[in-house]
Amino acid sequence: MTAMATSDLPLPKIGRGKVRDIYAVGDDRVLLLTTDRISAFDVVMNETIPMKGAVLTQISAWWFNQLGGVVPHHMISADADEIIKQVPALAGHRAALAGRAMLCRRTTVFPIECVIRGYISGSAWKEYAASGTLAGEKLEAGLLESQKFAEPVFSPATKAETGHDENITIARMREIIGEEDAFTLESMTRAVYTQGEEIAREAGIIIGDTKFEFGKEADGRIILIDEVMTPDSSRFWAADVYRPGQPQPSFDKQPLRDYLDIERSAGRWNGEAPPPPLPPEVIDATSKRYLEAYRRLTGTKLVID
Repeated sequence: MTAMATSDLPLPKIGRGKVRDIYAVGDDRVLLLTTDRISAFDVVMNETIPMKGAVLTQISAWWFNQLGGVVPHHMISADADEIIKQVPALAGHRAALAGRAMLCRRTTVFPIECVIRGYISGSAWKEYAASGTLAGEKLEAGLLESQKFAEPVFSPATKAETGHDENITIARMREIIGEEDAFTLESMTRAVYTQGEEIAREAGIIIGDTKFEFGKEADGRIILIDEVMTPDSSRFWAADVYRPGQPQPSFDKQPLRDYLDIERSAGRWNGEAPPPPLPPEVIDATSKRYLEAYRRLTGTKLVID
C-alpha cells in the first residue's frame, strides 16, 4: 500500500484537516479520505506514516459496525468497491480509496468535541495537578495520574481550527447548542464510551479517554460522525501494563512524540513548524504501533486488498 500525503479525487473538495481530506458526494453524502499525514504538538510532519490512514479508517469502520445498535452513525460504507458502485466517478481511483476511504451521510456538524474521560490523564491531569479542577470545575481530591474515575467524566471542548481545543463547562455547551441537544450529545457520548470501553477491555486495551463528534441530519436526527475510538482520537493503553500514578505507554504516535521531545530538549527544534525530519526508524516504529492497535482491538491483522 503506497503511503499518501494528500489526495486528488474527481469530486468537490470541501475540507482538509490535519489527516483527512473531505469531498462532497452530491448534497447528502461526503467521502472522508484519511491520508497518512501525521501531526504532533499541533504541527503536521513532512513525512507520512505508512498504513496510518487505513488503520484509522478501518478501526472506525469496525467500531461503527459494533455500535450500530447503540447510536445511529454516518457510515454508509468503508469498502472501496462498494463506494465505487455508489459513486461511479471514482471508478479509476480504487487504489486511492482502498482501506482509507469512507462514504458517509452528510450532516450539520456540532461545533463541540464531546470528550469523555474514564481515567485522568493528559491535559486533564495537568489542570487537576495544578488546581484540582477540570475545565474550572472541582474534582475529588487525592486522584493519581492515570487513575480511573469512579464514573466517566464528560468534559466538552470547543473545536479549534488551529491549535488546541479549549475545555469548556457543560453549562457553556448548553449556551452554544441549546439544552436539549446538549443533553442528547452527552447521553450518546456516555452510551458509546460505556460500550466501547467494555469491548476494548476484553481485547486487552484500556480506553483512557476519547472524543466524539456528532452531526444533525436534515430531519433533525443526531448521529455519530467522524472517527470513533481510534488511536488518534483516544488514549489506548495496554491493560496488562497499566499502573496508576504515572503516565501510560500508548498505542499511537508515542514513538514520534518521544523523538520530538528529544529534539526539542536538545535545542534542535523550537516546537513549531517546520518540524525536524523524521528518521526511518521513527516512521517505522510509529507505523507498527498503529498496526498493533488495530490487531489488538479487532483480533485480526489489517490487510488491504
